[in-house]
Amino acid sequence: MIHQFKNNGYNIVLDVESGAIHQVDEPTYEMIARYKDCSRDELFSHMKDSFPDIDHQELNEIYDEIAQLESEGSLFSGEDYKEAFHDYSRRPTVVKALCLHVAHDCNLSCRYCFAAEGTYHGSSRELMSLETGKVALDYLVRNSGIRRNLEVDFFGGEPLLNFDVVKELVAYGRQLEHEHDKRFRFTLTTNGVLLNDEVMEFANRELYNVVLSLDGRRQVNDRMRPFRGSDAVGSYDRIVPKLLRFAKGRQGQYYVRGTYTHHNLDFTNDVFHLADLGFDQISVEPVVASSEDEYAIRKEDLPKLFSEYDRLAAEMVRRHGTPEDFNFFHFMIDLEGGPCVYKRLSGCGSGTEYLAVTPSGDLYPCHQFVGSEEFKMGDVFSGIHRHDLVGEFASCNVYSKPECRECFARFYCSGGCAANAYHFHGSILDTYEIGCELQKKRVECAIMIQVALADSSDESSES
Repeated sequence: MIHQFKNNGYNIVLDVESGAIHQVDEPTYEMIARYKDCSRDELFSHMKDSFPDIDHQELNEIYDEIAQLESEGSLFSGEDYKEAFHDYSRRPTVVKALCLHVAHDCNLSCRYCFAAEGTYHGSSRELMSLETGKVALDYLVRNSGIRRNLEVDFFGGEPLLNFDVVKELVAYGRQLEHEHDKRFRFTLTTNGVLLNDEVMEFANRELYNVVLSLDGRRQVNDRMRPFRGSDAVGSYDRIVPKLLRFAKGRQGQYYVRGTYTHHNLDFTNDVFHLADLGFDQISVEPVVASSEDEYAIRKEDLPKLFSEYDRLAAEMVRRHGTPEDFNFFHFMIDLEGGPCVYKRLSGCGSGTEYLAVTPSGDLYPCHQFVGSEEFKMGDVFSGIHRHDLVGEFASCNVYSKPECRECFARFYCSGGCAANAYHFHGSILDTYEIGCELQKKRVECAIMIQVALADSSDESSES
């Protein structure tokens, strides 16, 4: 399977199975498109009609080059991953990551929040106790097998509402590292309202990654991310100075994560706004919302969003290597090595390798299933009870999803988000169509950026 596309003046051919990328001229692009469907004579005849100035020698050279790439396995390659699929659902798995919901409470009232202001549609606001958190870390160590590197994300709501417990759990995790020869990578996702010197110092010392929530321009952020309360004032002015100070002094990974909606389809301007403020690690993602919500992304919005992604990709190429340079999370793909075959097939590992833990210790496949009682898998005190759910999630991969089997982007998105599929169609084996279309566009733009940068590098070396 191949995928051909044009982006920002580049003709690009992706060999889906091998992951090989080819930047080609117009005649080669056209010949590849018909190479498998025509005889050599038919192909040459068509090419002469499309490119009257091309001579027979050039046609032979293009054809022979395509044939060489095919013989090398970098064009029209076979489906290598199907062999891995046969035993996929029976593969042994261990738990390697937990999303610890240390706070089912929040100090903001974001309009698009899937967690309902951090309560996850529960009856009350709740903080995780230190005792429950310790049991959760014990559960992770006990169920991680021989895997040494483990991940824990402090999540909410707003986890800094329970900062004392976060600190104590990190200290307990460091103790477990020595006792069990494990290594924890702790991360934290925060809206930044409670950032202060103590939190920043702690984050630089102990946290592998910090996710900072900010949607972009003041009017965009404040429309969707106000404080709780009757006045519901926006949060931009309160948090931006703190987030900038944190980012500029950050010793370790971070990124600013925003959400765009139907109200700011020109979201590229929000990305540029964040970059121009001084953030150099940025993620701005589409809202996932019911079609009944007035801020939801609609099918008719897609052409505008596609053009915005093209614009963003071109600007990132222009800024590369300058003081204005920045990374955009959804354009960061590895075209050389990339993830292992299982990661390519199933993505995040929700329900098997990755679990969410509520303040009371209940286990769910991931944070986006929390609150849906039918997906409660067990608890950290007594373990997994719903082994049927484990099996269902273990079998969820790009070959078990009909919509993914022939999609060129399947090894980059790994089948997309199971929670989104379920919430829109009632099955984790389905797909969220708008999300799929945007993901495919992002993959194309990410490939174009790397092609453009490689092309620029080649030109520089020649000069």
